[in-house]
Formats: sequence, C-alpha cells, structure tokens
Amino acid sequence: MASADKVPMLEEGHRKLNDELRRLKSEERPAVVEAIEAARAHGDLSENAEYHAAKERQGHIEATIADLEDRLSRAMVIDPKSLSGDKVVFGATVTLLDEDEKKVKYQLVGQVEADANQGRISYNSPLGRALIGRQVGEEVEVSTPSGDRYYEIKKIEFV
Repeated sequence: MASADKVPMLEEGHRKLNDELRRLKSEERPAVVEAIEAARAHGDLSENAEYHAAKERQGHIEATIADLEDRLSRAMVIDPKSLSGDKVVFGATVTLLDEDEKKVKYQLVGQVEADANQGRISYNSPLGRALIGRQVGEEVEVSTPSGDRYYEIKKIEFV
C-alpha cells in the first residue's frame, strides 16, 4: 500500500490528517486497550465476544494510524496563493460553464479535502483529471454515470 509517490494536499487537508492521527493515538488507541483489558478480565477468551470485538477494533485503529502516517510522510503541502500560470493545476480554482450555460466553480484539492458540496473536487476525480493542464477557453468532456458532460473553462484563479 505504501508508495514513494508524493501526496499533494492543501494546508487544511494536512492539518485535518494530523488532527485525526493525534485523536486516534491519544483517545481511540488507549480506549481500545482498556476495553481489551476489561474483556480479558472476564476469563475464557475463546468465547469472549467483547474481547474479539475490541481486538478487531484495535486492528482497524492501527491500520488507520499506519495509513495516516504514510500519507503524512509523503505529503506535499501546496499553497494555491503561491501558484500562477494559465493552466489548471492542483490548488487552482476553476470557473466552468456547463452545457446549460450555468456557471460552476471548483477548486482542485487532495482526496482528503474533497467536498463537491463546498466546491472542492479531488484532482483525481474524473472532472479533476479532465481539467489538469487545460487553459481558459478550452472545453472538457467528462464521463459520468448519468452520461457525458461538457464544460468550458472560463476562469482560472489561484486563491
């Protein structure tokens, strides 16, 4: 699962990952250790559902901690305000005109920060991948479950 590839993210995403890692280590991990100890005190472990559930929870917590540590070790924090240019790149805020002449605005962010309702899409999403490297005036086609969608790039900002 671990790879040497850098994981681009904004400062907010980096902070969110660090907060989650701290929470898991300081709250979840000690709580599950206590639960395991309490279940162990009940005796026979072979038929102890509480013990097995706590051990399973511990496995999930440790896997999540390892994943977060891996992502943070490969994090490449990008400040969009330090970027410029005329092409869509990670961190750019792009104003698009859809096929119904409706304006939509998205910022290309990392997977951790993505929230389409907040206008933040992953650079790895179908639309994000279609936009990377494009310029104002270009049209992009995106295949979605509801059919192909077409957009025209109207504006690229670095805010």
